[in-house]
Amino acid sequence: MKKLFKNANVVDVIKKETYMADILTENGIIIQIGDLKGLPSNIRTLDLHGRTLMPGLFNCHVHITSNPDPRAQKPTSQAALTIQAINNLALHLSSGVTYVRDVGSADFIDIELREAVNDGRVQGPDMQVSGRCICMTGGHGWNTGRQADGADECRKAAREMLRAGADWIKVMATGGVMTKGVEPGAEQLSVEEMTAIAEEAHKKGVRVCTHAQGNTGIKNALKAGIDCIEHGIYLDDESIGTMLKQGSWLVPTLCAPHFILKHGVKDGVPEYAVKKTEIVHDAHFASFQKAYKAGVKCACGTDAGTPYNPHNGTPNELILMVKSGLTPMQAIETATINSAKLLNVSDSLGSVEVGKKAHFAIFDGDPSKDINDILKCRMTVKNGEVVYKK
Repeated sequence: MKKLFKNANVVDVIKKETYMADILTENGIIIQIGDLKGLPSNIRTLDLHGRTLMPGLFNCHVHITSNPDPRAQKPTSQAALTIQAINNLALHLSSGVTYVRDVGSADFIDIELREAVNDGRVQGPDMQVSGRCICMTGGHGWNTGRQADGADECRKAAREMLRAGADWIKVMATGGVMTKGVEPGAEQLSVEEMTAIAEEAHKKGVRVCTHAQGNTGIKNALKAGIDCIEHGIYLDDESIGTMLKQGSWLVPTLCAPHFILKHGVKDGVPEYAVKKTEIVHDAHFASFQKAYKAGVKCACGTDAGTPYNPHNGTPNELILMVKSGLTPMQAIETATINSAKLLNVSDSLGSVEVGKKAHFAIFDGDPSKDINDILKCRMTVKNGEVVYKK
């Protein structure tokens, strides 16, 4: 089935420019781009009237079963968690997101949801998932993660995640803000433990990402061969140099500290989380700025599901990136083609090009000129079909 998206202001993240064009798709694939005349009259046509069409956005750090309202009653069953997660998938679509990477959810629900999205039982963004995070006993994320101690037990934990069908393995190199009684700067899983996990994952062609906030924990993760650093709050010149040498990625998740401090204790955020965030906030943003300027490969992720960090909030991450010094186009690149490269899907997604999938986010205004227009999602398209319309 052919479909024509007419009169679009197309954001080209490869050439870093915008242009007016029509886009013809067939069976969910882009087959022509340009000023398309003389097409058969029976082709389904959607006139965008000059609205901005971008590649569908990516969010490479979400917790799909998590509710960002800290005052809400926690689900008490797998069924309730699953319903919550399905609603969260719909929220991602409503903000122009067509691809997410889940980096830790309860009870392997993310893996089941990935399969349901793939076969059409559930409508949502495409997904890559990690199952349960691997952490030390009592470490960050222990309440929903797979606790493991020592290299052998960590190796077994990695094999369990691979058996379950994880696309990524998520490990905890340091403490974090949201787990009571642990500190963001403190190292947790050791180099030996993370090396065992990385070896098992890499044997199967699966990559490893790590929650890593403190400097020593970040360096431990890089020594262990971890592929992607999440948060990266305390990056120094040495760790940035190692990331550049190894080709490691950074997903900064600027939204997480931003919303914790914006709402604070008055809106139900635990006091311990607020106090820890106050300590790390400035270093977090400074590390991202330093890493991006140095040329570290950066992708977009929000840590959706942390306090007041909503599942339709991916646009906020781009706005914070621009406030940190990126141009609107650079921020858009981070959330599209760069994220597609991180997830190894850039051959089919991440840019508007002939031969790629018709995953689009359509906005009023032009986010490539004014990043605040990224909040004005009018329509989301997956495989050439409208899956959200305002």
